Amino acid sequence: MTNHLVVFAKAPRLGRVKNRLAADIGRVNAWVFYRRTLDAVLRRLQGNGRWQSWLCVTPDDADGFPPGWTVVPQGPGDLGERMDRPLRLLPPGPAVIVGTDVPDISRNHIHRAFEALGPNDAVFGPAADGGYWLVGLRRRPNTPHLFAGVRWSTRHALTDTIANLPNGKSAYFLETLSDVDDARDLLKRGVP
Repeated sequence: MTNHLVVFAKAPRLGRVKNRLAADIGRVNAWVFYRRTLDAVLRRLQGNGRWQSWLCVTPDDADGFPPGWTVVPQGPGDLGERMDRPLRLLPPGPAVIVGTDVPDISRNHIHRAFEALGPNDAVFGPAADGGYWLVGLRRRPNTPHLFAGVRWSTRHALTDTIANLPNGKSAYFLETLSDVDDARDLLKRGVP
């Protein structure tokens, strides 16, 4: 079966990305940070035969992304509805979803996530803030609804998602990484 990596991304439009970070460092600086991080993550995570690379974008008509990615729209709904959609619609095989605001994510993380989905039903990459930077499902024999009632952008997001795993389903946890949401997160990374 084919492994599927789905990267969720916003079109890098000035004033439309990294709003919390922009409140701290300005719209232009936040936009530059997002464009650089988006480009680096996409170049780093491209499948090159190890997995099918899907770029799930918003707004739905966004373009201008690098080649090598199959670009699909995120569609309507809250984050949970938009994340659930590719898990249900992609061709058969394990699927892993990541965002673009974790500069430290590597190909090795994705490889380990797919390895973990061999013996496990789900895999999570916990974030330091209580959310997660990666979620993946084996998707066989079925795909559970993981995202109902999740309190997004809170310290409860991971706990809420795990609570949606059906009884008897196993989960594997990768290392904790940090995303960049505001200037404090940049300072933790040593970026002035």
